[in-house]
Amino acid sequence: MNNDIVSELSFFVLLAKLGSLSATARELGITPPAVTKRLMLMEQRLGVRLLNRTTRRVSLTSEGETYLTQAARILGDIRDMEESVSSSRAAPKGLLRVNATLGFGRTTIAPLVSAFARRYPDVEVQLQLTDRAINLVEDAYDLGIRFGELPDTRLGARKILSNQRFLCASPAYLKRRGTPHLPQDLAQHSCILHRQNNDTYSTWKLQKGRKAETVKVHGSLSSNDGDVVLGWALDGHGILLRSEWDAAKYLDSGRLQVVLADYTLPSADLYVYYPSRQQQPARVRAFIDFLAESMPAAANKRHRI
Repeated sequence: MNNDIVSELSFFVLLAKLGSLSATARELGITPPAVTKRLMLMEQRLGVRLLNRTTRRVSLTSEGETYLTQAARILGDIRDMEESVSSSRAAPKGLLRVNATLGFGRTTIAPLVSAFARRYPDVEVQLQLTDRAINLVEDAYDLGIRFGELPDTRLGARKILSNQRFLCASPAYLKRRGTPHLPQDLAQHSCILHRQNNDTYSTWKLQKGRKAETVKVHGSLSSNDGDVVLGWALDGHGILLRSEWDAAKYLDSGRLQVVLADYTLPSADLYVYYPSRQQQPARVRAFIDFLAESMPAAANKRHRI
């Protein structure tokens, strides 16, 4: 793409943003007739009308809206490319604001932040721990770290760790109450419920092949803390929906057993997500790469404990 095309795209994006021929002329330091002529030449070349003109304002035609959308995307891609090249050697520095969940943030992310700080001493990390849903942009976070489905598909994201969910219970509970063989059998069992944000915690979704089943479960124990509900399952109070990150060591030791092993449940993969894919500072990229590098080892260590 030559400089003339880039200049033309930038000119049109500016004109659409300002919505005025005279304002665009002032911004570019040229005369209004020069702006008008440049726009006419663009429209003649493209063979379509891009703007509707009035004495004071301009408005986009449908073709102009299409052109603006594509022009903004192309210019954004160019900026991303130049930023990634120019900052590839930049040393990470400055303030990095990270949000993670309470338990996981305290036991896993905090130690990783400590190691990251030793490697990148010029980065100031603020780690905020909360289980509530957050808005990265409104709350001014650079990164959010969460298990499970992304809170907003418009965010940029990178999967850090695969993490499967399953149903499990202690051998003592299964001996006392029996082992369910079908999803509908869960209605006759005590289920331990983990309340998270606004999730439908009492509705479990299971799938076998192409057949998906949704089961409404009940139980006398529930909590918003993952370690608490896991402890109740270990004490034999019922069947629990948990992920391998939390329960793998107890399955390996036999303190918990998988229930309905032929069925799969929605995964709880670990993601780091961020407000935009564009122009990530070196400190943000460095922290994401550090997480991707460190989390598999952290998972293996956790399973051995």
